[in-house]
Amino acid sequence: MRKSAKTALGGIISALSLVLMLLSSIVPNLTFVLPALAGVVLMIMVIEIGRKWAFTSYIVISLLSLFILPDKETAMMFVGFFGYYPVLKSLIEIKLKKPIAYILKFLIFNASVLSVYLIIIFVFKIPVDLDLGFDGLEWLEKYTVPILLVMANVTFLLYDFLLSRFVVLYLVRFGKYIRRIFK
Repeated sequence: MRKSAKTALGGIISALSLVLMLLSSIVPNLTFVLPALAGVVLMIMVIEIGRKWAFTSYIVISLLSLFILPDKETAMMFVGFFGYYPVLKSLIEIKLKKPIAYILKFLIFNASVLSVYLIIIFVFKIPVDLDLGFDGLEWLEKYTVPILLVMANVTFLLYDFLLSRFVVLYLVRFGKYIRRIFK
């Protein structure tokens, strides 16, 4: 692919990722879904152009998200995990055997999520409400954080699986069209 085609594709993918992030202003309930989808879109750049281009786009999208998004939690989810994970996933899966790769991916995910929430709480001063609304089950509230971490890890496992399936689907069905347009 020519450098001009790489630049054009990179710009389109970056713009699409940023638009997905901006949708969090319109649909605030998608705090985690929209950064995850923006990361999926970056996977196309990893496949077609390479990790360096994708990582550069991640940095640009991250900075723009932090500056222009009113929902800093959505921006931090992209910056702290979903933006760089597609780039890192491709590298981990190429370099490591499957069991070690999964252990490393889970360690990275948990460290990222905990770091993001510490930054959200202590830097951005955004209060985190851990009340799950269990009336009459107040004893369950002390287990809120572990329950949320388990749910987050199950969700991450599903996201990782679906990201892998997206790569296969893209390579089999859609990649040829993108390559034909951006020769």
